[in-house]
Amino acid sequence: MVRNFSMHLTAKLPYYPLQRFMRTLLIMATFLLCNNAYALSKVTAVVDKNPAMINESILLTVTADDDVNRNALDTSPLLSDFIVGQTSVSSQTSMINFKTSRITKWQVVLIARNAGQFIIPALTIENQQSEPVELTIIATKDTGSSDQTDIFITSELSSNEVYVQQLLTLSIKLHFAVELKSGNLTEPSLTGASIEKIGQDKQSDNIINGKRYRVIEQTYAITPEQSGEFTLQAPLFSGEILQASKRRSSFLSFAQTTPVSIVGDELNIIVLPIPANYPSNAQWLPTDILTLHQEWQAGKDQFTVGEPITRTITLTAAGLSKAQLPKIEMKSSRGLKIYPDQAELHANLNSDRLVSQKVQNFALVPSAAGEFLLPEMNVTWFNTITNRIEQATLPSQTISVQAAEGTITASLPSDFNEKTSRIDHSSNSPENLAEQAHTENTLVSAQDKRLQWLFLSLWLLTSFAWFVHIIYFNKNDATRRQSRSKQAKHKNNSSNQYLALLAACKKNNAEQALNLILPWLKQLLMSNNSELVINNIAQAQAIVQEQSFATALNDLQQHLYGKSATNGAPSWQGLALLTAIQVVEKQQNAKTKDYPFSSLNP
Repeated sequence: MVRNFSMHLTAKLPYYPLQRFMRTLLIMATFLLCNNAYALSKVTAVVDKNPAMINESILLTVTADDDVNRNALDTSPLLSDFIVGQTSVSSQTSMINFKTSRITKWQVVLIARNAGQFIIPALTIENQQSEPVELTIIATKDTGSSDQTDIFITSELSSNEVYVQQLLTLSIKLHFAVELKSGNLTEPSLTGASIEKIGQDKQSDNIINGKRYRVIEQTYAITPEQSGEFTLQAPLFSGEILQASKRRSSFLSFAQTTPVSIVGDELNIIVLPIPANYPSNAQWLPTDILTLHQEWQAGKDQFTVGEPITRTITLTAAGLSKAQLPKIEMKSSRGLKIYPDQAELHANLNSDRLVSQKVQNFALVPSAAGEFLLPEMNVTWFNTITNRIEQATLPSQTISVQAAEGTITASLPSDFNEKTSRIDHSSNSPENLAEQAHTENTLVSAQDKRLQWLFLSLWLLTSFAWFVHIIYFNKNDATRRQSRSKQAKHKNNSSNQYLALLAACKKNNAEQALNLILPWLKQLLMSNNSELVINNIAQAQAIVQEQSFATALNDLQQHLYGKSATNGAPSWQGLALLTAIQVVEKQQNAKTKDYPFSSLNP
């Protein structure tokens, strides 16, 4: 195959013109000679300004007269005296009259922290070195100079001395009087502290010494977690600014960009420890001010049994983050159930101070009429202005709850049991015992004296009993029929209420289930004991005493009064309450079967 391919080329050669072949060889030789002639021979280094101000960016341009590797420049010798910022690399190749030139250019942004005389050392690229550059850095400008810095950064702390976990704010402002193409501002850094940005960047205009600046402001919340002396690292801005083209005609001219970096000032912070006299059982809350405030539902001066009461407690603190706000707890009282909602947290900047709030709603559900005492609420905090321990207090308060309209004052089951007990024990009183003893003595005496009257008396008593039986039989029979009719009516009503309640539970309808529970319990319990007076669910629960029913009912009230559905919680499921209701119904029906003649006269 090689032999045939060579022969084919040889056969074709005579057909090419000799002049064309020689020209091709000449061009190839020219390119080879150009590549060899333009090897790297020189490296130069220049700066864009000299002298320069402290913390002002200096653009160092390093140029090599050949196409070399982009990573050939080593900038580590500059780190001893300067902050090395953004570095950009570009290469260019041009050919004029068969003369090719290639250059590689590095642009390095330098920032000097200290004033004085400095020397940018010689930089090496492929065995070629640049000349050292002398540079003067001044702290301030001459008073007679009309120049003013185009870009600078200012930083300000709300306080340079704080306590552990005391929040302070940091404001960083970037001032620029030139047009920015792009830029990036580093976030602050502090050892042993948590830092969080607050809000969005703010933009404004400001005139300083007769020069207009555009200002971008960022605000951070800093919470130190350790005591001691710390240094907040200076912020660094790196970006590119637009410069107008130097060409005379603006037609087809493009704006050029120049990289720039600006560094701000470092800030010192002193963090104090927690005072030794602060209570160990209290949460550490260092703040300027902390208050407690309460509100009751609008238009409610009087409260009714069974109706929920909304109490809103707001805790406000300046200089604390939302995560630092303590938990708000309300102690329960006997006869008063409390259902807390999910707390709402807010934080806003007010006069460069962070103000945080926690809003907590409580649903109070009274189960009986009367007066209820709400205990005092206290929050211990440390005043960072006066350096004293203080307490925010909500004083104790008494609320009055009245019975619902159209209801009779409830009698507790214990009253009914006591009343029944008094009736049972009345038959054993001394008067009845004495009367019984006197009757027995009379009968014994009569038997001894008049035995013949015994049979006559017994006959008369028998005849009288028979007469009473005949006269009152129909009346007693009617009474029993009436009692049975009432029991059947109660049973039918209870059955209707029971079925409706089960249907509400199956449909997971919480409001309808709660409205049907009390009528069902009244019909169910009062059918066994007509003397019972039941006006609220709490009285019925005391009689039933079924734990599963109490738990399911408490979950139902928590769902309704705690407003869990509005906070994105799952909807109420009525299976647990349905099962508990079936258990209570079965227990009460069993009691009715055990005492079938409880409603009959003796």
